Parts: sequence; C-alpha cells; structure tokens
Amino acid sequence: MNLVVNGDAESGPGGSAEPVTAVRGWKVVQGAPALVPYSLGGGYPTASDPGPERRGSRFFSGGNSPRTALTQDISLPRSGPAGRRAVDAGRVRYAVTAWLGGYAGQEDGARLSVEFRDAQGTPVALSMLGPVSAAERGGRTGLVRCEAQALVPPGARSARVLLVFTRSGGGTSNDGYADAVSLTLQPAGGHR
Repeated sequence: MNLVVNGDAESGPGGSAEPVTAVRGWKVVQGAPALVPYSLGGGYPTASDPGPERRGSRFFSGGNSPRTALTQDISLPRSGPAGRRAVDAGRVRYAVTAWLGGYAGQEDGARLSVEFRDAQGTPVALSMLGPVSAAERGGRTGLVRCEAQALVPPGARSARVLLVFTRSGGGTSNDGYADAVSLTLQPAGGHR
C-alpha cells in the first residue's frame, strides 16, 4: 500500500498550468505548484510522452516559482508485519518510487527525498531520487522512473516526504515534473 497521500496529483484543485496554493495531502512550503493535465499540450508532457504506464489525468509541476517545495509527514504503522517491532528488528524494507522529469533540453527538474525520523523527530536515514537531467531524458519532454530500496532504520517512527521543483534556466515556467510518488513498506523476510 502506498503511504503517500495524493502522490499522483489526481485529487484537489488544479487541472491547468496555473499554480495552486493548496494540494490535497501535501503542505506547500515554498512556491506554488501546478497540477497539470496530460491533455493540456503546449509543450507539457502528454499521454504519448515518456512517463508512467498507468498514469492518471494529471502530474505535478513547479508552476512558475523558481523553487517549489511540497512536504508530507507520514506516521509509520504501529503494529503488524511492517510495525514498530518488525522495524526495530530490522525486518522491514521500504521502496520509494517516483516518475521525475522535465521539458525538452532544459535542466529544470524535480527531486524527491524521504527522511526517516525517530520518535523525537531526529532524522535517522535519507533516500533521494532525482533530479533527472535532460541527457537522462534523451533531450525529450517526459518523466523517468526513479527508485530506491533499503531497510527501514530501527527506531524509525515517521517519514517526511519532500518534493522539490527547481527552475534552472530562464523563462517563467518551472518545468520540473513529477508523478506516481510512492512509499511502500514490506516485511524483509527472515525468521520471526
């Protein structure tokens, strides 16, 4: 199960290239993102450009701010096969995935980080994805799948997800793009 709320930009306001001030499930901490439909065209990624196979109708972009940042704090399960006892015994793996990209040959990009924290809120581990360079996209507009996996660090009780869009060149549009942001947990196996 994906622990990220609205990681696919499908819920809440948006549906154009116009920036929004609120995004369901996320806290906007800098700038103003846009939740852009794949049907918009005009240089934005479309359903025929590289991206998630099972994409919804919208994706995140950086809007028109030089830097846009969204964050989400997630409490890890208290019990069950991926609960605290299993985490503290080193028996839970996480996978963080996202489709990240940009526009044509520009270097505007999106970066996703997941910071695991202990009960006091102290960071105990960090995973980062992106940004995806224009070269990695083959100079094309689109999104590339990025993933990291590891053991959830013992003592972790929450995860802070941070999605940052950065405009690197000229223009007014922040053409960092993201879709299908996901954080999942699963038992790592071994004896119980």
